[in-house]
Amino acid sequence: SRASDEMGYSLPKRVSQYVFLVPGDSAQSATFLFSSVEIIRLGNSFYIDWDRKMYYPLNDTPAQARTTTLNEELGQIKYIFSDKTGTLTQNIMVFSKCSVNKRSYGDVLDVLGYKAELGEKTEPVDFSFNPLADPNFTFWDTGLLEAVKLGDPHVHEFFRLLSLCHTVMSEEKNPGELYYKAQSPDEGALVTAARNFGFVFRSRTPKTITVQELGQPVTYQLLAILDFNNVRKRMSVIVRNHEGQIRLYCKGADTILLERLHPGNQELYNVTTDHLNEYAGEGLRTLVLAYRDLEESYYTSWAERLQRARTISEGREDRVARLYEEVENDMVLLGATAIEDKLQQGVPETIALLTLANIKIWVLTGDKQETAVNIGYSCKMLTDEMTEVFIITGHTVLEVRQELRKAREKMMDSSRSVGNGFTYPEKVAASNLTSVLEAVAGEYALVINGHSLAHALEADMELEFLETACACKAVICCRVTPLQKAQVVELVKKYKKAVTLAIGDGANDVSMIKTAHIGVGISGQEGIQAVLASDYSFSQFKFLQRLLLVHGRWSYLRMCKFLCYFFYKNFAFTMVHFWFGFFCGFSAQTVYDQYFITLYNIVYTSLPVLAMGVFDQDVPEHRSLEYPKLYEPGQLNLLFNKREFFICIAQGIYTSVFMFFIPYGVFSDNSHLADYQSFAVTVATSLVIVVSVQIGLDTGFWTAINHFFIWGSLAIYFAILFAMHSDGLFQLFPNQFRFVGNAQNTLAQPAVWLTIALTTVICIIPVVAFRFLKLDLKPELSDTVRYTQLVRKKQKTQHRCMGRVGRVGSRRSGYAFSHQEGFGELIMSGKNMRLSSLALSSFSGRPSTSWIETLRKKKSTGGDSS
Repeated sequence: SRASDEMGYSLPKRVSQYVFLVPGDSAQSATFLFSSVEIIRLGNSFYIDWDRKMYYPLNDTPAQARTTTLNEELGQIKYIFSDKTGTLTQNIMVFSKCSVNKRSYGDVLDVLGYKAELGEKTEPVDFSFNPLADPNFTFWDTGLLEAVKLGDPHVHEFFRLLSLCHTVMSEEKNPGELYYKAQSPDEGALVTAARNFGFVFRSRTPKTITVQELGQPVTYQLLAILDFNNVRKRMSVIVRNHEGQIRLYCKGADTILLERLHPGNQELYNVTTDHLNEYAGEGLRTLVLAYRDLEESYYTSWAERLQRARTISEGREDRVARLYEEVENDMVLLGATAIEDKLQQGVPETIALLTLANIKIWVLTGDKQETAVNIGYSCKMLTDEMTEVFIITGHTVLEVRQELRKAREKMMDSSRSVGNGFTYPEKVAASNLTSVLEAVAGEYALVINGHSLAHALEADMELEFLETACACKAVICCRVTPLQKAQVVELVKKYKKAVTLAIGDGANDVSMIKTAHIGVGISGQEGIQAVLASDYSFSQFKFLQRLLLVHGRWSYLRMCKFLCYFFYKNFAFTMVHFWFGFFCGFSAQTVYDQYFITLYNIVYTSLPVLAMGVFDQDVPEHRSLEYPKLYEPGQLNLLFNKREFFICIAQGIYTSVFMFFIPYGVFSDNSHLADYQSFAVTVATSLVIVVSVQIGLDTGFWTAINHFFIWGSLAIYFAILFAMHSDGLFQLFPNQFRFVGNAQNTLAQPAVWLTIALTTVICIIPVVAFRFLKLDLKPELSDTVRYTQLVRKKQKTQHRCMGRVGRVGSRRSGYAFSHQEGFGELIMSGKNMRLSSLALSSFSGRPSTSWIETLRKKKSTGGDSS
């Protein structure tokens, strides 16, 4: 696993350096340890696969554990890195608004022309005039349709661009029934919008595009497709119309396209920019549209140079990119689109729970600042109660450094009142800056743009950025590329001793998912690339709370309890040999029978500890979600560390001392029990009973299987013990089983059973006393939760008895990071025309009004009803 190999966080990985400290047969102990670990991991993985509460019926997708080696690391997550589109949002794109020729369309207007709220009586736009309209498409502003019918040339050109500049494939199964297969949901939404407003994309060939414009079929000659990639953040097509005019149509991210426009018509530029800011403030994904007319002679020359550049093997991509840059300049602004992508259900509640569990969530998105901040407030990552939200927008290294330092100074200034009189420079010199910053008073958030992040990730500034970001409760990185997502995750992994988790749904999230210790894929609208690269997958972001707070925490708890018990029982078993060595001259004579040594780990003590490792839980699942602070012991690695390891060793040594010397003292004073074999049977029986009682004390959740395995293991021990000392085995194997009747005679002596009982009591009483004192003097949160649960059960019982007595919210490119490079070349080559419909289908792929209060009420209500 990535967590174990890179960070050393895998519990069995850390234990491998301890297991050979176990005296005796360390090879057998190691074999049993790692085989048991894999069985426990497999069982916990099945729990994830079988969890019906993580099943999403709308697309028939269950949760899936694609690995069995990371379950316990799910209980130690400190940082979550999340994509936004398709991960926090539904990735179901709806054409919501647009700006054409200085006018914004999409708002519902009242009779006076002012914006009005969408009500039940509001009627959507009637597209019955268009027989090819998509019946599922809804738009509320009739003004845009009126502009189309009145022949507004700007509006016509706007929708003409949307119907031509794309890589969508069209399929007409029945006459008049069009089906679009789009590589990204937002591109499909734009083409569907053009279709409903009368500009219907009908079909394409490698060299032509056929569009039905207001009922009239028009075929355009497709001259070139300038494909999308993550650097260009735009896409263009060059077409020739029936009049012979050559025109380039381009759509892309506003930050890229606005700087490539012709300097004329500044008023249109300013109004469109205002509309883009307005759309982004509403959390909509925006896109800018522009065009450019090309002269025949210029296009011929440019096409020849492009053809030559594509045939050159060395530096071909750079040459082609420069030619794309050349032609995509001096364009005329057409307008902008705004697409709505709503939050998934349960996202605010999930983020609130994870935040209460002391998990820091960083959103790495391609959105611009305004859109990202709006979504941050919608999903409750950002709140009005925060002390301050720092926004880093510097364009140079010096500006970014100054903004980061100002943010750190403000955080330190707010905590100076509790700083014991130290000033900011004195504090930095006196202690580690990171630890000081993470202890600042107040809640802060950091929002940083992609161009600023590029400077912040440089080697001489990355630590300053990390220190500032880690001191914040929430971090949002805007306009980042897939490479920058991976770099941010790598930075945290490099300097923070913490387990990281990345979650995303698209191909652009694969690098981030692979870089993090644990990768989670959302199976949504953008295909299964993220799922295939992930360790765990499901359909909704809200399932992450169950994956971490329930399955992850239980897996960590079970693995830690298993490991503690493993070392305890093996030291208790093997250290008896050490004490026996002082009386046998260290002659390698063993205390136990050779068959007992072989069967101790394999038969007598294997099943009970496996049952605990698979079934144990400290509190029920709904309590794990009701009390997120229960997750913190895993983050702090409190349940199994060097201290806990040596405590287990000490307990095992303590047990072995009394396990040996109490029977030794009894046998020394009793002439009837002076033989070696009787002593071996007494010690072995005491050991099996003591470790069985101990695992009973360690088990927090009893099932029928636990009872069967614990008492069944004891029964098997006595059955095998009596069988090995029976007359039947002696007759079959006289050289192997020579001590006939020894077990029966030894266990028939009352003194032996008193010795066993005394040994068990002395070994167990200190453990019981310590745990009672700890519960009374320093209880853990899980102890308090269990006590609260018992009190509630008693109160419910009393109520039943009494009842019986009584009755007597700047912008985002619409598809900039959900689109992939290469589809333009595929279309122009004509290869895609031979693909089957099944292959083509692979291209496609409510925020809460309150926060903690609503969450607590809902959880408490659910807890009481349960």
